[in-house]
Amino acid sequence: MTSGTATVGTATTTEPGQESRPQAWSLTGLLVLLYVINWGDKAVLGIVAQPLADELGLSASQIGLVGSAFFVTFTIGGFFAGLLDRWMTLKWSLVLLSLGWAVAMLPVVLAATFVVLLASRMFLGFAEGPTSAMVHTGVYSWHRPEKRGVPSACVTAAASIAKIAVAPALALVVATWGWRAAFVALAVVGVAWCAIWLPAWREGPYGKQAAAKSTRESPRTPDPASARKADGEPAPVPWARIFRTPTFLGGVAAILPMYAVVTVVLTWLPSYFEVGLGYSRVQAGVMFGFPSIVSLLMLFVLTGISDRLLSRGSTSRMLRGVLPATGLLVCGLSLAALPYVDVPWLAVVVVSVGYSFGASIFPLFNSAISEVVPTRQLAGTLGVFLALMATGGLIGPYLTGLVVDAAATPGDGYALAFQIFGVLSVVGAVIALLTVNPERDRARLVGPPAAATTH
Repeated sequence: MTSGTATVGTATTTEPGQESRPQAWSLTGLLVLLYVINWGDKAVLGIVAQPLADELGLSASQIGLVGSAFFVTFTIGGFFAGLLDRWMTLKWSLVLLSLGWAVAMLPVVLAATFVVLLASRMFLGFAEGPTSAMVHTGVYSWHRPEKRGVPSACVTAAASIAKIAVAPALALVVATWGWRAAFVALAVVGVAWCAIWLPAWREGPYGKQAAAKSTRESPRTPDPASARKADGEPAPVPWARIFRTPTFLGGVAAILPMYAVVTVVLTWLPSYFEVGLGYSRVQAGVMFGFPSIVSLLMLFVLTGISDRLLSRGSTSRMLRGVLPATGLLVCGLSLAALPYVDVPWLAVVVVSVGYSFGASIFPLFNSAISEVVPTRQLAGTLGVFLALMATGGLIGPYLTGLVVDAAATPGDGYALAFQIFGVLSVVGAVIALLTVNPERDRARLVGPPAAATTH
């Protein structure tokens, strides 16, 4: 054994505070790359929506149904994150999931029908459901709780990277070789990632293995009120108590309508730009990334400020509660105003700015949840949190398709759909402003910080 490392079973872990920062960030980057592939798999439906509709004779509501059906199984799959975390190591869980996505890409290539498209997207949703919780758990294992804002932003940025880089590339692939080539390309990339991941990954010093080591070495304190082990690692708490905390409930109220916006953007934004605002198909595919470019900048500005101020003593209540809720409020108000914007380029600006403020809430609320719960319950808690978040996707794409089919013009329909979800986002933002407080809820669950309990 070398200084700064410890052996847990057959695995070697790094002691907290002794980790290599280049290694931490390189492995974070590898997880972000997986999440980029994950979002590319999601985004491909929006890229191929119009070619698919033309070839298969699909209506807007049918495309929307496919998009929403994906999120039905995506939500169900999210609840399996905790079970996967118990049954398998993170390394093999993510290999299993990535290969599942690759398989899901192929049926519609071989037999292009509405039923096959629907079934393959539902299978993809189930396989992608646990991914976000597992990826965040892996990333958090390499970063201290007060330094998780920027790493969380990197994970969230995968969605923006997919729209900025992957979506335009897929649009060009579709324009050159047809929509089937886009599905094949994504399948190949998913398999290739596994070959890089398997020899590279090891868990960091703030993960499950380190928590298990602490459990074996440190007996519980006799005071059950503190629910804390002698070394400061909190003991497990009842799941029902976690899910009833105002931070958890307020976070769900905020993140659910914003995720509905995300799914509408994924499924419909290129179509909105093309048939609603009059841009060409290739222009719409390239412009798909515009909201994400602005979002990417906003993510790192806000999370960088959040982590820096937290390290200097500011409260999580303000930086992981009030700050993201305010961003969601700006997003909701922007989207609610969209039907009153008649100039195409200005509509693109309104969607881009509103989306960028809204997307900033994901890393900050995920970080808030990670503060509240014991390490060994993080994957399960995030799995449930993100599965509830994904229920926004059950409604967003299909409702948008229905609104567009019923509207006088496609442009009016898309604008009205964005307005509906903008109003819901305003409601969620107000709830989060009143409820999210990680310090308070952690104290209620596991007692005050360890330093406060030693006299």
